[in-house]
Amino acid sequence: MNLATLPRTSVDLELITLPNQDQLPYEDGETMETQRHKMQMDLLIEGLDPWLEKREDGYVGGNMFIYFSQAQLKNQDFKGPDFFAVTGVSKKERKSWVVWEEEKAPDVVIELLSPSTANFDKTEKKQIYQNKMRVSEFFWYDPFDSEDFAGFSLNSGTYQPIVFNEQGWLISQSLGLALVRWSGSYRGVMAVWLRWATLSGEVLLTGRELAEQERERAEQEHERAEQEHERAEQEHERAEQERERADRLAQKLRSLGVDLDAGI
Repeated sequence: MNLATLPRTSVDLELITLPNQDQLPYEDGETMETQRHKMQMDLLIEGLDPWLEKREDGYVGGNMFIYFSQAQLKNQDFKGPDFFAVTGVSKKERKSWVVWEEEKAPDVVIELLSPSTANFDKTEKKQIYQNKMRVSEFFWYDPFDSEDFAGFSLNSGTYQPIVFNEQGWLISQSLGLALVRWSGSYRGVMAVWLRWATLSGEVLLTGRELAEQERERAEQEHERAEQEHERAEQEHERAEQERERADRLAQKLRSLGVDLDAGI
């Protein structure tokens, strides 16, 4: 997201109460670079949402302004990451993330690179997340070039590179999850997508994927029930056929003068 501006004022912001989210700009009219960028942001958010629902203590957002200091208000440089996640907070709706209201900066930020933003994201924005916002972990990813993928963890005030593990994942210690490059179809687009996964490698499914998985499970359960019903029907038919065969045999023996009641 690009920079936004507030109306200029001669009032010293340090002498007034800091504004809340309803008093601050929350959009600049700018769209994301491409459809792929928008879809990648949505996938990261939609994958983490169900996981946060289970925790009941987190918020995830994307392409939203983050307000973090009085100096930022003075300089009118309102940055909005493509993706961010915060733990230990409620999931209530927000127009923007206001650090002095929440009393916490994001734990994780991800920027989605494009030719026009890559240099800025890797330099100036990285410095903002490190020096001003103190974001614990910062990652970047190019939706059109899966090799342009990196992560950094704040250590003694400075970002240190997060090393890829043997599987090629980057681990978020803040969330206890992995960021993995996943080849597959999302909303009908085949690509290498950045996704959240457990540390054992299980990809976190979106709500839609979970619903589809549940639908498939219900269909399979229905098919199993149908098969069980068919097996029961077949068993009943076999038993009926066996009973009829026994009746015919008994009738034949009786016609030959065999007294079946005598126990012969």
